[in-house]
Amino acid sequence: MAEQFDVVIVGAGPAGYVAAIRCAQLGFKTACVDDWSNADGKPSLGGTCLNVGCIPSKALLDSSERFAQTQHDLADHGISTGKVSVDIKKMLARKDQVVTNLTQGIAGLMKANKITMSHGRGKLLANKTVEVSRDGKVTETLSAKNVILAVGSLPIDIPVARIDGDLIVDNAGALNFETVPKRLGVIGAGVIGLELGSVWNRLGSKVTVLEAIDTFLPPVDKQLSREVFRTFTKDQGLDIKLGAMVTASKTTKKTVQVTYTLKEEEITETFDKLIVAVGRKPNTANIADDSAGLKLDERGRIDINESFETNIPGVYAIGDAVKGPMLAHKGSEEGVAVAEIIAGQKPQLNHGNIPWVIYTHPEIAWVGMNEDEAKAAGFEVNAGFFPFAANGRALAMNEKGGRIKIVADAKTDRILGIHILGPSASELISEAVLALEYSASSEDIARTVHAHPTLSEAMHEAALAVTGRALHKVN
Repeated sequence: MAEQFDVVIVGAGPAGYVAAIRCAQLGFKTACVDDWSNADGKPSLGGTCLNVGCIPSKALLDSSERFAQTQHDLADHGISTGKVSVDIKKMLARKDQVVTNLTQGIAGLMKANKITMSHGRGKLLANKTVEVSRDGKVTETLSAKNVILAVGSLPIDIPVARIDGDLIVDNAGALNFETVPKRLGVIGAGVIGLELGSVWNRLGSKVTVLEAIDTFLPPVDKQLSREVFRTFTKDQGLDIKLGAMVTASKTTKKTVQVTYTLKEEEITETFDKLIVAVGRKPNTANIADDSAGLKLDERGRIDINESFETNIPGVYAIGDAVKGPMLAHKGSEEGVAVAEIIAGQKPQLNHGNIPWVIYTHPEIAWVGMNEDEAKAAGFEVNAGFFPFAANGRALAMNEKGGRIKIVADAKTDRILGIHILGPSASELISEAVLALEYSASSEDIARTVHAHPTLSEAMHEAALAVTGRALHKVN
């Protein structure tokens, strides 16, 4: 007979493991099923984010940025280093150690919260039973009063550039190049493509980014996206081709030939490695037996209501496998919300106030609507911006580019969106999220004292600029 639990969670990524911890905190007998393994075949919790996504990519972004700064920026500070070299093997080892430390930390949290872990692929059966299999063999079944599906997502593989794990890779493969490719192609100028392209560009690759649409970062305010495009292309040397539709690829023993159309011209380029970063899809294939009757939508996402409940009473779904942005922090907060819903509480999660971050240099972060979206939604808009070039702390850090832009309703002054391009945008965006969560006006931020000298003063000045009152900028 299957062991009975109050809650069984399928998946131990940021959505699943956080849901499990919150369920345990609320007194539920909790189990979590996850099939991720490390190179040694041992369980490695944290899902895509910790194993081959958010964390390892940020480790390499940090390492490569330090290398680039040492090469190009330290001289401005009066620091001479001589010839600088990079040890890719050691850099990758550091990245792997960061991942190991964090995945082991999650395992410790699960143990401390007395959560039963089961290593294998979870599959929902009828009557809220979860079947666990490993290497194609069923190892156990778990029965629950409630099931939470947090199965995450997978990279999209495109027919014109099939991933082979060697010359043509996805995000995971791009984190483990043993040498710096001389010529690197990237399909997709989204978050993943820009971050991974930036890593290898800093380390010495000649990087070409092929983006099918002719607009650069559509969700970002146009004023900021134009500036960051110039920075990436003119200052950093990324060759970003917008409107480039890849039509074919061909591999040889050591290279990849990619054919694409651009302005009605067919072009073929040769790369040493090719990264496919065109997006991700829900990891829902074979996640439920037909007898369970789980409903998916037209995009393969698990269909849920406003309480994250599927068409099966007592079965919930969260994270990348459901509607909404595929972001780790979105999944984590959904995990907390579902646990509290099961406990009879009434949590609130505002999906309109979820921040986005691209960890390039400069960083890009935004929350809410950009100016065009606000106008399209029928708002009369007041917008204020402030450049980091006029911020004392930014100049002291040798950060001269970027800006903060605040979009507000002209009638009520309520903030509709905040977009940041510049140093520590990933940290500064939290003030923006809090402002939107509390329906703040630009005046609220303008009347809030910000420490000096700090980067956050740019937020204060941008708020003042909404009504033409910026103190350190000519309006």
